Amino acid sequence: MNKVELIAAAAEKAGMTKVDARKALDAFLDVAKVELKKDGKIALVGFGTMGVTKRPARQGRNPRTGKTIKIAAKKVVKFKPAANILK
Repeated sequence: MNKVELIAAAAEKAGMTKVDARKALDAFLDVAKVELKKDGKIALVGFGTMGVTKRPARQGRNPRTGKTIKIAAKKVVKFKPAANILK
């Protein structure tokens, strides 16, 4: 499902227009980006939790040349689904 399909499904489920559903989704995404940039956490009960974790620097290998390279440390967003999401 892509963003357009998600907006259409949400609009139908909530009984609202696609324009309003798009505004709601865009607002959620904007708030989520701001919170995650602050290393915050977003917990949606019954759905899951999004948070930022730090990945340490490590050694890797260039698959084309086989040469060892250094991969820099970085922050990544991780999602942990709720235990009952697929039941």
